[in-house]
Amino acid sequence: MAKPCFVIPVYNHEDAITGTVASLREFGLPCVLVDDGSDISCRTELEHLAGEQSEWLHLVVREQNGGKGAAVKTGLRAARELGFSHGIQVDADGQHNPADIPQFLQHCKARPEALICGYPVYDESVPVARLLGRYLTHVWVWINTLSLEIRDSMCGLRCYPLAAAVALLDEEFTGDRMDFDPEVLVRWHWRGEPLVQLPVQVRYPTDGVSHFRGLQDNILISAMHTRLFFGMLVRQLRRLKPKAAL
Repeated sequence: MAKPCFVIPVYNHEDAITGTVASLREFGLPCVLVDDGSDISCRTELEHLAGEQSEWLHLVVREQNGGKGAAVKTGLRAARELGFSHGIQVDADGQHNPADIPQFLQHCKARPEALICGYPVYDESVPVARLLGRYLTHVWVWINTLSLEIRDSMCGLRCYPLAAAVALLDEEFTGDRMDFDPEVLVRWHWRGEPLVQLPVQVRYPTDGVSHFRGLQDNILISAMHTRLFFGMLVRQLRRLKPKAAL
């Protein structure tokens, strides 16, 4: 039987996290909040929320900021240690529409072995530069998987089956920052693990906080695509290598 929880990586989202948490409470699921080395104002807010709503909120604190990927990995491992079977990753900044959560829960129950990933349906708030950047990443993901199966590799609304996901994280390298979301999907695909993709509404709040670091994160994402590309080549060469004669 599936036993899901929410996993929310948080870094200096003190103005948004209370509303995000409130929007999820109606689903009656526990929630793992990961404080990724936030400033004192955000940390205080998270401690207040976790103390006030301790019956369903679990706060995990990373003393130093490691990036979104590092926080998600910490949250997934913590969720597994707490006895949950699935971790539903939700961004802290309110981008995701809670109305999309029921379809994730439905598919989690029907396909417990699958990683369930959203692909965005944007409104007019999406920046054009973000769309172009995402499309470039999609192209590289299609090249590195030699398929068009992954429709969107950067959406932060996902449901991970924790046993398989934590095994992947323990056995393979994945980036710690904005490179994590696409890399873990490519490596999931390479393992032949099942993937379910669902349309989700995504908006960019006008007062939202973005932690995308233009130069640094673009370098990390480029490095991620490079290592995946060479990883794909190695995989293909191994497949082409003739088997030794018996």
